[in-house]
Amino acid sequence: MNYLQAIKFGSYKLKLNNIESHILDSELLLSFVLKSSREQILTKLNSNIKMNNFEEFKKILSRREKKEPIAYITNKKEFWKNNFYVNNHVLIPRPETELIVEEVLKNTEINSSKSFLEVGTGSGCIIISILKERVRCSATAIDICKKALKIAKFNAKMHHLKNNINFINIDIDKIQYNKYDFILSNPPYIKKFNLRRLDQSVKFFEPHIALEAGIDGLREIKKLINKSNRLLKINGKLIFEIGMHQCKIIKKILKQNGFYINKVINDISSIPRVIISTKIV
Repeated sequence: MNYLQAIKFGSYKLKLNNIESHILDSELLLSFVLKSSREQILTKLNSNIKMNNFEEFKKILSRREKKEPIAYITNKKEFWKNNFYVNNHVLIPRPETELIVEEVLKNTEINSSKSFLEVGTGSGCIIISILKERVRCSATAIDICKKALKIAKFNAKMHHLKNNINFINIDIDKIQYNKYDFILSNPPYIKKFNLRRLDQSVKFFEPHIALEAGIDGLREIKKLINKSNRLLKINGKLIFEIGMHQCKIIKKILKQNGFYINKVINDISSIPRVIISTKIV
């Protein structure tokens, strides 16, 4: 069997299980097994695949057939300009979350030495991406999940930033008062009863603790805003991701807590996704 036949085999199996991206997924999984890039595989379609590699390919195909995300199968996800190690203890980094990184970089000079607090760091992809481009800045990254912090520390070490970020297993409620220039977060914002409506690859595989935020989906965001008012310097910025249909109420909560809303950034689907606000009181 050659590479092309293997890809067609994988694509057929995934299509039977209603995987829309069945061809691409088959190509990506085969390239993972062969420890090669997808582009290299596609230029060698007539090359024969070894039997042990094909058996491994079938094993990981069966995982994808059950809707397990490719990022968890390969333990890798690209975010911003880098690759990050991920597993099912952390959310898979998503393109819309890159908006946070983009806004921070717009609001900081390249040689600035700002202090950051990231709340719910997960894989660490946000703060690591920022500090790779703002090397004089310092950061504290917190998460209530010890297993997630272990992943974040691994990624920081992989990107040579383990001494630049202080990782702490703590909830924002327990943080002692400090003064930061920026507080960043991609908090949980899914309503409890909406979890079952999520795509199978999300609701069955990604950590619910990083998704679900109570009956109104605002439990963690309210806590984040309230505590950020005390942790930020005057004119410090709070930048965080929000869910669909939450923008209006979150703006109101921010204003009640002494924040000025600088702007709201829409994602690629024109959904309000990231809020940039400044502490003024």
